[in-house]
Amino acid sequence: MASSPVAPGGFIQQQNLVEQVADYLTQAIIQQHFLPGERLSEVQLSRDLGVSRAPVREAARLLESRGLLISKPRRGFFVRALNAVELEDVFDLRLCLERHAIQRLSERYSSDAERALKQQVEILCDAATSNDGTRRIEEDLQFHRLMIHHAGNERLLRAFDGLTHELRLCITLITKTHEAPDTIATSHFKLLDALGSGSSEACREAIDYHIGVARDFVVSSVGE
Repeated sequence: MASSPVAPGGFIQQQNLVEQVADYLTQAIIQQHFLPGERLSEVQLSRDLGVSRAPVREAARLLESRGLLISKPRRGFFVRALNAVELEDVFDLRLCLERHAIQRLSERYSSDAERALKQQVEILCDAATSNDGTRRIEEDLQFHRLMIHHAGNERLLRAFDGLTHELRLCITLITKTHEAPDTIATSHFKLLDALGSGSSEACREAIDYHIGVARDFVVSSVGE
């Protein structure tokens, strides 16, 4: 029997630290403490967080792989500024994933799925009345993740999870440009109505409208 590999000393703690720094930077970017196009200072961040530069650099590389940062040779890491074309691409992929998911879900819509989604919309509506923008974004994403989960395709769910990092930036723009942010939450009731109807056509129309409105708000705001 082969012996188990021995992890280098401090490896687990270091990886956990990198994730903590990445989580901090993600929240700071979503809350626009760091603005699109802004350069991140490894030195300043390491001082502010009380860590060495190594986990800051690794966390930045992780966020680059997630589409939140970009690196420039000899200049460091910068907050990614999505242009209109990139935003269209993100929403186009999201629409492909969620169209398929809601069609699958409409064919197997169970009482458990209905109950879970209704409960999540209630949570989302509650979050919409708070001043916690991060919570609103996370609860919004959780609704759509639940929808895809109950559609019964784990690979589809993993694809959505990979897209959520960029979607956080997009939803941030929606909440800042939408005339009444609370309607973002209540708009999810239309998706529940479509699912409850049992009509795959109604579901497709509902998801097309839901994501289309979000896309139009974001793309138009970037184009202005």
